[in-house]
Amino acid sequence: MTVNLSKGQQISLTKSGGGELTVVRMGLGWKSAPRKGFFARMTAREIDLDASAVLFAGKEAQDVVFFQHLTSDDGSVRHTGDNRVGGAGQGGDDESIVVDLQRVPAHVDQIVFTVNSFTGQTFEEVDNAFCRLVDETTGQELARYTLTGGGRHTAQIMAKVQRSGAGWQMTAIGAPADGRTFQDLMPAVAAHL
Repeated sequence: MTVNLSKGQQISLTKSGGGELTVVRMGLGWKSAPRKGFFARMTAREIDLDASAVLFAGKEAQDVVFFQHLTSDDGSVRHTGDNRVGGAGQGGDDESIVVDLQRVPAHVDQIVFTVNSFTGQTFEEVDNAFCRLVDETTGQELARYTLTGGGRHTAQIMAKVQRSGAGWQMTAIGAPADGRTFQDLMPAVAAHL
């Protein structure tokens, strides 16, 4: 059963039948918003959204996984590849980041997921954008966060997973930000650690 997360809501990453999740996938999907007015018949401009995961120990960034660094140095976090145009908005993931929770080094206590418009369009020009968390072992969607409302920002601090006792929990952040790369977002990310 999927939990639709709202901004700031937290969920525990435990299996419904008990036990801890071992491998999760954060998926990102989107499509270009239809054009309006006189230019509506012209081909929609491609939008290149990029998913990134920044691994933290306390407030210090330890590693990052994004389209130019597809696997964390320790191998626990892996980006499945860059999608430069988005999909048809049918619910499938256009970009994914897979996290092997059991392999994340003990000093890493949180992983923050961001999305940014590399091509510079604002979220007003994006339709059906979402991020979701999937149990990679079973394929079951655990949580979904809809990037609603558009907005004049070019990035979003989507969510984070953080250690909670012996397990992990996910927090939907949904904070707008501006920047074309994860590096541009680091000051905004710091506010959510």
